Amino acid sequence: MILFEGRDVDEVHEVVSTHFAPHRLRVVDNLPLSGRFVAAHVGAVSVFELGYGAEVEVRPGELPDIYNVHLPLTGHGDLRVDQHQVGTDSSVVGPGQRLRMRWSGDSNTLILRFTRAAIDEALALRLGDSPAAPTRFEPEVGPAARSWLLAMRVFAEQAGSGLFARSPLAAAHFEQMLVHGLLDSQPHTLAEALAEPERPELPQVLRRAMAYCEEHAAEPVTPADMALAARVGVRSLQRAFRTHLDTTPLAYLYRVRLDRAHRDLLAIAEGRAGGSVTDVALRWGFTHLGRFAAQYRQAYGRPPVHTLRQDRPRLRLVGESESAVS
Repeated sequence: MILFEGRDVDEVHEVVSTHFAPHRLRVVDNLPLSGRFVAAHVGAVSVFELGYGAEVEVRPGELPDIYNVHLPLTGHGDLRVDQHQVGTDSSVVGPGQRLRMRWSGDSNTLILRFTRAAIDEALALRLGDSPAAPTRFEPEVGPAARSWLLAMRVFAEQAGSGLFARSPLAAAHFEQMLVHGLLDSQPHTLAEALAEPERPELPQVLRRAMAYCEEHAAEPVTPADMALAARVGVRSLQRAFRTHLDTTPLAYLYRVRLDRAHRDLLAIAEGRAGGSVTDVALRWGFTHLGRFAAQYRQAYGRPPVHTLRQDRPRLRLVGESESAVS
């Protein structure tokens, strides 16, 4: 279905705003526009193709309850998410995030729009309850999601062929495959919870508290906050953690934060981010650096600075003192 085709800047701005989000549209250098906006399928997962036929700058406000995956088919674009430049051609953005996009005049972009409800329902099915806040994806599509992008292209081709209009059931199954594939292949705030071995014996109370920790690990969370999210009292929550996980709510939260710190240190070591051990520790609420280092070493078998430098322990030679290799 062609939603727009022509040169009217105001009209294409209005149509795109209706299907995505209110935004500011500027045609660079006031060049003539020759736009085309097509919807191949509309559902829980919708498929669009959008090209402006001129270099444009697009600045939406905060995204509403939708997730957009951008895949340039021709041309190129510059995308910033929450003031950070995205370093890959393909991107994932979601509710509450702010974008700034600049598309070349020859660009034509494939866009998949996921409703937040579709993402939340998939998470509820696998975690036992819907997340309390929108799940935040890493904006840059990583190598693990490359095969998922191929499936995205196939979905778009099938939508364009008219198959889904003839078979709504096929469309629904394909939509679910894309939703779960995105959750399993692209890093996001609940990825670690999904990767844990399934433990059906855990009550929903505990699953809700664990999901809350995953989503709010960077915030000043208290046991009362976790209990409120789990919809029980603090004592009941403490009893659930002790009975099923042999730990306390705060200890579980600290381990989540420690895992996030480990991930950030690896990113710095691999050149994907900048910072120091102190920066990472403070970011995740570890204000006592000595205690952080001790907890980190106990969890990962090496001090955090060794992870930062990607040090590799070497074998000690026979007769060589421990001090010689420390």
